[in-house]
Amino acid sequence: MPLIGFGTYSFPNDRKTTELAIHNALKMGYRHFDTAKIYGSEAAMGKALNEAILGRQIEREDIFLTSKLWGSDHHDPVSALKRTLENVGMEYLDMYLVHWPVKLKPWVNYAVPNEDDFENLDFESTWAGMEKCLEMGLCRCIGVSNFSSKKIEWLLEFGSTPPLVNQVEMHPMWRQGKLRETCGDHKIHVSAYSPLGGPGNAWGSTAVVDHPIIKSIALKHKTTPPQVALQWGLSKGSSVIVKSFNQERMKENIGSFDLKLDYEDIFEIEKLEEVKIMRGEFLVNETTSPYKTIEDLWDDEI
Repeated sequence: MPLIGFGTYSFPNDRKTTELAIHNALKMGYRHFDTAKIYGSEAAMGKALNEAILGRQIEREDIFLTSKLWGSDHHDPVSALKRTLENVGMEYLDMYLVHWPVKLKPWVNYAVPNEDDFENLDFESTWAGMEKCLEMGLCRCIGVSNFSSKKIEWLLEFGSTPPLVNQVEMHPMWRQGKLRETCGDHKIHVSAYSPLGGPGNAWGSTAVVDHPIIKSIALKHKTTPPQVALQWGLSKGSSVIVKSFNQERMKENIGSFDLKLDYEDIFEIEKLEEVKIMRGEFLVNETTSPYKTIEDLWDDEI
């Protein structure tokens, strides 16, 4: 899996803008493309990638394609993945992830569920469906997203196939120390979303790239704060999913490979206060959700 992924979530999502951004990303060397049913970008991403493949700019084997199972599709992951493959115009995904450990009613095709949209979580059945996707050759790997250490351990108790990836929020101000250790113990790769602290995210952001420590490290290395933040994630053995359609920022992000942080830099970053952006309040309620509090959702890893 390429260590820098190109995220395709944007709000509002404009198909032509997304297609152009993906064409530009390919020219710059991006090869990992991340989408999800709920992002609304599967079709645009598929169109751009297939145009590049038909134009002999790339081969299908050269790209790594990730999408995610939304909560309303926990009933039938196989059918959900087949619809995703129709959207992207591909025969298989490289990675298929469970987006959240939440099961929703089949018609909930929107990002923020209502209180009566939840169903009882039967994750053993969900994971069995994910394993079926793998057996059928619809994807090459399966994994999860937004799973705490406790939920990873729980999944490993009953899953025949362990998840290969856990995609979670991770950046210099939310470092996921415990989770990285748990995943490392089980050879599960941690992939970081919002690796810059989520500037421009609809759900909020934290001031990673504006933090004085990050800025001072950038000045020391004659580089930029975003490159410092991304290289920190890469230095921890994680992949990073960056989301910018701005060409200059896209070049800047992929240029983070050229930076090497030293021990003093890492030590200074480890002292930063920690702030989580994507807390998941929209998945918490006291009546129908399996999670009555934020602490329940993240198993006190917050």
